[in-house]
Amino acid sequence: MSARPAAGTGEDPGAAAARLTGRPVTRRRPLSATLTEVTLDGGRTVMVKRGDGPGAVRAEAAGLRWLAAADTVRVPAVHGHDRHWLVTGQVPVGRPSARAAARLGRDLAALHTAGAPAFGAPPPDGPTDAYIGLAPMRNVPGTDWPHWYAEHRVLPYLRRAVDDGTVGRGEAELIERACERLPELAGPAEPPARLHGDLWNGNVLWGTDGQTWLIDPAAHGGHRETDLAMLHLFGCPHLDRVLEGYQEVAPLAAGWADRVGLHQLFPLLVHTVLFGRGYAGQALTVARTALAR
Repeated sequence: MSARPAAGTGEDPGAAAARLTGRPVTRRRPLSATLTEVTLDGGRTVMVKRGDGPGAVRAEAAGLRWLAAADTVRVPAVHGHDRHWLVTGQVPVGRPSARAAARLGRDLAALHTAGAPAFGAPPPDGPTDAYIGLAPMRNVPGTDWPHWYAEHRVLPYLRRAVDDGTVGRGEAELIERACERLPELAGPAEPPARLHGDLWNGNVLWGTDGQTWLIDPAAHGGHRETDLAMLHLFGCPHLDRVLEGYQEVAPLAAGWADRVGLHQLFPLLVHTVLFGRGYAGQALTVARTALAR
């Protein structure tokens, strides 16, 4: 089956996989415009992903390796990459289970505890200018989470949403005021955690091996509650068991449930920039709730 060559590369996913792994390709199965399942000579199946944004592949490969280095959560192995192509292991997908969810919670707690040099620190060998999904994301280190989160995770996307006309200037003031109150609303100070960074349900794969695998990270140093808030925002099977497992290993600070919305401001505004007005309404609700506290 044919697949479109990546813009500017002159290669299709099969040719890229052969070059980066050093093995001939026997089968290709496109899954989307950017993702292809490729079978290599000898029977191994890999996933070949095209990333056209500057630094996108480098950021994802570095993130996967940084998460793997913690020896906690399971992530696909990186088999090769260059400027445009990323080749990783395939995860055969099964069904969610409560047992796997509890283990995910324990492993996620251990990942966060592995830490990061600073809030906003990129993975080793990862670029400052990275991505969360298709949106640019800058990894600029900081030492104070409330101020770093406002400056580098909330306000850049709010400004773009205003510039795009998706959020009105009066509405933006609500979110700006919520950011000003972050120092008093953020809860006890926490050390920088090693985050997956884009932990919505679509990036959680329930393997046929009974394990849970994480893909497509936007890894960086951040607040551990942000990863958990992402799971809440877009839903996750057996989320209660994930949280139970997490609390067994690294109990969350008192009041964490009241802070979920604050940690969701970042992904909500990213989605506002990428997908439009519907997510802006949710971000404004979070801001109003914070200001009412």
